[in-house]
Parts: sequence; C-alpha cells; structure tokens
Amino acid sequence: MFGYNGRVMLVDLTSREVRWEALPEDVLRKFIGGTGLGTYLLYHHCPPGADPLGPENPLIFVTSPLVGSRLTTSSKFAVLTKSPLTGLIGDSLSSSFMATELKKTGFDALVITGKSPHPTLLSINDGEVEFLDAAELMGLTTLDTERAVKTRLGQRTRVACIGPAGENLVRFASITNDGGRQAARTGPGAVMGSKNLKAIAVKGTGTVPVRAPEALNEIGRSLTERSLGPATEKYRTLGTIANISVFNRLGTLPTLNFQQSTFDGAEAMSGEKLIQSHLVKNAHCANCTIGCERILETNDDKPKAGGRMEYESAFALGPMLGLSDPNAIIRASAKCDELGMDTISAGVTIAWAMECLDRGVLTLDDTDGIDLRFGDSDAVLRVLEKISRREGFGALLAEGSRLASESVGRGSQAWAMHVKGLEMPGYEPRSLKTMALGLAVSTRGACHNRSSAYEADFSSRVDRLKADDARGRITMEGEDFSAVLDSLIWCKFLRKAFDDLYRESAEIYTHITGMSMTADELRQAGERINNLKKLFNVREGWTASDDTLPDRILSEKLPTGVAEGTRLEREELEMMIQSYYRARGWTADGMIPEGKLRELGLPDVVGAPATAD
Repeated sequence: MFGYNGRVMLVDLTSREVRWEALPEDVLRKFIGGTGLGTYLLYHHCPPGADPLGPENPLIFVTSPLVGSRLTTSSKFAVLTKSPLTGLIGDSLSSSFMATELKKTGFDALVITGKSPHPTLLSINDGEVEFLDAAELMGLTTLDTERAVKTRLGQRTRVACIGPAGENLVRFASITNDGGRQAARTGPGAVMGSKNLKAIAVKGTGTVPVRAPEALNEIGRSLTERSLGPATEKYRTLGTIANISVFNRLGTLPTLNFQQSTFDGAEAMSGEKLIQSHLVKNAHCANCTIGCERILETNDDKPKAGGRMEYESAFALGPMLGLSDPNAIIRASAKCDELGMDTISAGVTIAWAMECLDRGVLTLDDTDGIDLRFGDSDAVLRVLEKISRREGFGALLAEGSRLASESVGRGSQAWAMHVKGLEMPGYEPRSLKTMALGLAVSTRGACHNRSSAYEADFSSRVDRLKADDARGRITMEGEDFSAVLDSLIWCKFLRKAFDDLYRESAEIYTHITGMSMTADELRQAGERINNLKKLFNVREGWTASDDTLPDRILSEKLPTGVAEGTRLEREELEMMIQSYYRARGWTADGMIPEGKLRELGLPDVVGAPATAD
C-alpha cells in the first residue's frame, strides 16, 4: 500500500489490551484521512449516548496520506472525540512533528479507549506500546510535562500531553504538543484527562512509500513556490494578528462579550504594534514554507511570559475582556497554553462572567472575592488559574459558558456566547451574514474553521450586511471544501495558492496512494464527510433547534462602528438555515433523507442509521 499504513492501533487503557485493525481501501478513498477518517472511526468506536468523560468515549489521533510526503504545510494531525463541551462531534487539528512521528509508527490512526487505574504515560515506539507510570508528571504545566518526558525517554521523542486543566477535566482543555502547539477546540484535553492519560510519547522509524515520487516532487516544488507568493503574503508578514485592525475598521471585532463590534483599544494591541514591540521571532510549523507564527514576549517589569500569538487568542483575551495592554494579552495567552486550555473558550467564558458581575447576577461572594471586571488583567490571570484547577469560582467556569449559564440562570443564558456549547470565535455575525449561517449550522458548534464562511462576506460575492437565501449553498460549498482540506490534511493558509484545489489535490492523492481519484470524487468526499458528521450528531441527540445563534445576536443591534444599527433577525437566520438545508438535500427539519445517504454511499459504511424518509 502507498501513502497509507492501512491500519489502526486500538489501545484500551483499562485492560491494557493493544490490537490492530485493517483499514479497507474503499474506506480510505471515501474518507481520505484527518477529520474525515477520524469521523468514520468515531462513528464506529463511540457507543451511542456515550458520556464524553466516560471510559467508553474514544480519543482518536489521525494522520493523512499527505503526512510524510514533505509537501508544504502537510504535517498535521487530527484529534476526534465526543466533545465534553457540546456532547456532539469534537474535532481539532494541530500542526507539528507529532504528525510525521505518528505516521512513522506504522498506523494511520490511534484509537484510545478505557480509563487507566492510575496516571499514565503511553509510550509508543515503532508500534510497541508501554504503559508507564506518570505520577511524577501530575500537576505539571504542558511545557514542563513535555520536557520531563523527553528527559525520561529521549529528546527525539514527540510528546502530546495535557496540563492541569486537562487533569481537572476543564471542558475546554487542550492537548499540547511540540513546545506549545495546541489541539484545543471542543475540549479533547478533558477527554484525555478523564482517561488518566497524562501524556503520549511517540517514536517511529518507519517509512510509507508514495506511488510516484518523481511526479510528486515536481508538484511539491511548484506548491512551495506558490506558497511564497501573494496568496500567503498576509500570513508571512504580520500573521493572523493582522485581523485585529482590519476587523475593527470593518465593525466585525467582537468586544466586551459581543456587546460591541469595535474596540477603542484596538490600535494599542494591533498586529503592527505587537510585531513592533513584542516580536521575538517568526516560526514555522513542521514542513511549512509559509511561517505564519509570531512568537511574542512581554516587555514590562513583570516576570517574562511569551509564546505563539494568533488572532483568535488575541481577540478572546483582548477586546472580549476589555484588555488592550499587549503585555496582559500575551501573559494570559501564555497562561492558557501552559495550563492547557483553549484560549477562545477561556476568554469567552470569562467575558460571560464579567457581564454577570456588571449586571449583578453574580457578586463578589460568588467569585471568591475576585472583582472580575472588563479591563482587569490581574483578575483574568487569577481566574485562569482557578479554572485550570477547578478551585472555587473556577469550577463553575471550567464547565464552559453554556453549562455555567444554565447553572447560574437569572437570564444569563442570553449573553452566554456559544453555539451548541462551543464558544464563539472572533467574528461578529450581525455584520457578517454568511458567517452567521456558518456558525449556526456547523456540526462542531461555533466554529470559524469548518466552513470559512467569512470569506464570502469579505469578498464581492455578497453584501455582508444583508441576509439572503444564496448563503445556504455558499456555506455548504465552504464546508465541503474545508472537509477536504482537513482530511488530506492541507493547512488552510495554503488554500488560495491552488489554481483548482480539487483537481490538483486529486492528482496529488493519486500520485501518493496509487488509487485513482478525480476532482468530482474528492468534492463528493467532502460532502460525504460532512453528512457523516451530521449523522453522528443526530445519533447523539441533535435537533434543528440546535442550529441557532446566541440570543444577543438575534435580539440586539450593533451599537457602534461602520455597521452601527445592523441586526440579524431570527426570521433572517431561519431563512438562511432553510436555504442551507435545501442546498444539502436535507429535510426542512435538517434530517438526512435515505436517498441522500445512498447517493453518498453511506449506508454501506454506517449501516442503516435513523434518517428522514
């Protein structure tokens, strides 16, 4: 077999059993790898109704046929599980050397189930598994854990681990690897913690041959050249933190828990200012020629802190919390990485709590005496620590904004900014109508990366301030395009460097695997993957009422900025949702008809799940 190892390693932490399963070629062609193959494995290995924090919920690491090919931006892996935040499909991606190391161990996916009786370090060395004691690692930060494992097992070891947040089952805990890279959204670190699994150490020496290496090398040289062209210039200069100034100017920068769409302090913490005063170096993911990462460091008189800074972290720990001091934002972001939690969910959940204090729904007695107000960076740092250890008030926020607001009640659900339990990213949906639809219908919850619907809003294709029924097909096509990217796995920052992603990727897939693939087959694979994600969610209790946006978005006008007065009516959102269901060939209540399943070849894969007639 070319491009694939053709098998899955299954590890049961309870019984210490390790076994292998073959992956049929037809499954690989239908689901490719990454999030696609991971969705297939999750559907089959997660029992219906499983407790996300129970031993039966699988934690799945998946590579792809591109991993190990040395094509630019191809060194990524996916993590899938049933999300403890949403109760639905949870999938995250991370770029790192861990991806290539996993591939070299002899499997395409690692499925972990069960729960260890004591803290465990899972060591995988060329397919040989050891269950090592991890008691001495407990309580360590993610960076300290990685250093300790490498000291123990060798510096060439690749490590994926959790910090205190994962150990304490914070529902938005991340899995950290390669010195601070995160698989964070939807809370996979909490699932890892629930299994008493502190870290995974991987070493491999195997190789996976490709079918046509010379042809692939020629394509690789072309992609490398294009990756250094105008399509990626934004990422190579300022990186994604360039969005801060742009979004503020357009009135799409969520501020003070989505109460505003512009931020008075945006200039002070803009990408330009951050680079000018705090840049330590630029960084590249494994096997990447773009180099979008910016490593920033504090420059005040407090203890040094620093790390990678992306737009989403800057938004969630900056404007959302009323913080404009770059040192405070860098310090809070570094704290999240060290403790092992998603910066978006952490920031948005804290913003909900801040508004609760402003409105008198919470008092200082509720918050352990921490006067958690917008703009107070010291209070933010204290609360982040409490969240990671589930101490006092932190235990409430560790549940995420949906469960926390349901617990507090008193109308606070109206300003809990999540979709399906996943906290909102840094895009204002009232002034980005396609993005509003993308957030509402995403199987992952409030996700900006699984459809990239904002691209249409920032283009000339639509009027971003007005809703219409063309948004359904745009969002559907964006989701299927993203599913192919996330399954092959390409970095999304490379997407515009392709002349025709489907045609070129199908050619690359054929050169790597020796299995024929056409552009249309690849496009249908994206549709198939998204339908299987939906089937998983339907099985786990999804209903059409879950495809919505927070009450604030559907009841309040934007108060400031170039989009002042803009609103999104419930009727407008429902109209766009129906246009999306029609584009997908689903029923008016969002269910998948049997005919659509047959068209996509899904009954042969999943049996006969409950669907609409």
